[in-house]
Amino acid sequence: MPSSCKEIRAALAQCLQESECVMVQRNTAADCLRSPLAETLPTKCQQLKKGFGECRRGMIDMRKRFRGNQPITFKALETAENSGEGYQLYAGRSAFSGAVRATDGNEPEPRDWREVENEKLRAQQAQQLQQEKK
Repeated sequence: MPSSCKEIRAALAQCLQESECVMVQRNTAADCLRSPLAETLPTKCQQLKKGFGECRRGMIDMRKRFRGNQPITFKALETAENSGEGYQLYAGRSAFSGAVRATDGNEPEPRDWREVENEKLRAQQAQQLQQEKK
């Protein structure tokens, strides 16, 4: 197999070996990748499976014959996962970078835009009344 998909294949194999489907239910990794059991895999394994499929598909894609298949390094995935930044499994920029905020559940509820507009209107009316009194 060409080197562009080796790392994501190894990451998928590692994820499958650590999954509940293989460890607890004692299914083979090949069985866990098939339809009825594939939905029980962790999200990370499902994403790796999809990314590996796209990588394999990219090897025969004629639109990429000059640039070649864009490899994804699993180390980049691990650092993105550990740092909390979002990642995209296959080529391109990160799909979710900067969109995720850390929350502790005590954030103030965002105010409704109508309330904000009403306060601005009331402030303007109060200024007009003060100007008329002078």
